Amino acid sequence: MFFEAFEVGQVFESERRSLEEPAILDFAHRYDWQAFHTDVEAAAASPYGGIIASGYQTLLLAFGLTLEMGLWMDSGMGSPGMDRLRWILPVRPGDSLAVRVEVLALRPSRSKPDRGVVTFGHTVSRADGAVVMTYETMVIIARSGAGRPAG
Repeated sequence: MFFEAFEVGQVFESERRSLEEPAILDFAHRYDWQAFHTDVEAAAASPYGGIIASGYQTLLLAFGLTLEMGLWMDSGMGSPGMDRLRWILPVRPGDSLAVRVEVLALRPSRSKPDRGVVTFGHTVSRADGAVVMTYETMVIIARSGAGRPAG
């Protein structure tokens, strides 16, 4: 989709994906070695009462689910960043997650007429509807007729 195809208020829903304990442990041993992510016994004695996924793993899973929707695969030109990341509830082994993406704002570039910035609000939830994480991203998206970005 190109910049002009997006409208404030549009909502997109991803497929669901589960995080299983071996994947949680593997990620944590490599990137987030806090005991409640890496050690079953220590996690059981923690305030969480068991292993939970790293928030960063949850964020990466949500990012992948968003990319799979293909919203800007032919028009994306990068991102200047994200805002308002909140980890609301822990993600436990077996939780099935999906992402709801809403278009929050559109801003055509003043200096580069071939693109604009779309601000997306992301809500990540379990199958029972409980929200586990929210965040906003800004994505630079080509305008129609601008062609595919080089790179």
